[in-house]
Amino acid sequence: MSQKANTRARAVLRDIRLAKQLWPKQISKVLALQLGGLIERHGLCVFAGDIQLLNGKWYVTHSGLLGLAIRHRCRGIRIRPVLELCDKSTERWAFKATVFKSNTCRGFVGYGDADPSNVSPLVRGAEMRMAETRAVNRALRKAYGIGICSVEEIGSLPGRSQPEPNVRKLPPQPVNGNGEPRLRDQLCLLIRQHGLDASLVKQYAAEFCSTKNLRQASREQVATFIKHIAEFATRDREALLVKLSTFAQQAGAA
Repeated sequence: MSQKANTRARAVLRDIRLAKQLWPKQISKVLALQLGGLIERHGLCVFAGDIQLLNGKWYVTHSGLLGLAIRHRCRGIRIRPVLELCDKSTERWAFKATVFKSNTCRGFVGYGDADPSNVSPLVRGAEMRMAETRAVNRALRKAYGIGICSVEEIGSLPGRSQPEPNVRKLPPQPVNGNGEPRLRDQLCLLIRQHGLDASLVKQYAAEFCSTKNLRQASREQVATFIKHIAEFATRDREALLVKLSTFAQQAGAA
């Protein structure tokens, strides 16, 4: 086996081990094989935040797709609003993105739309940017043969759906008088929107609130943590993933 093949094999094993630390109860042999294939074929990396596991399925992230385009020397991405499908009064936006892999490429087209009904309440007001991101993601997935969906293309959780299994033990919170989602629901939506591991987020929250576990945190502490992690994920999601991975490493060491 060549040195290049050895390096690639080590990278695959390293990322699979990290994935098992991040999602210890979810990684099956089939998912591990799928992950290995994604890493080998496309050079995606769990540690860099290129891939996320949600509800037993792999999803690619926007940063992962952009990194793939850079590695393949993508010649450019053209983005245009689809004006006939946009309505500023209802915050509905639609974009068309075209990816050019080379100077002679005729382009791979992808469309993306967003409105308050299909985005998380945590990103309300950013529907236009979300629509643009979704269009770019779809075009990049077509251009480079990525068969799995991207995290940003996932809509918000249904209003009556059950929270993520690992988040059910969060302290119960009453419904706000202004009709906004409860803190528990806000955290669930935040985890889903950014493709985070719920159990690691709970550990981070306990550390942030200086409590033994999240159930001991006060409502004010939980609200402050939700605001903190939402800003963290928006500002630098990769750094947040690295922070969360330290909790998985601590659990493995214990």
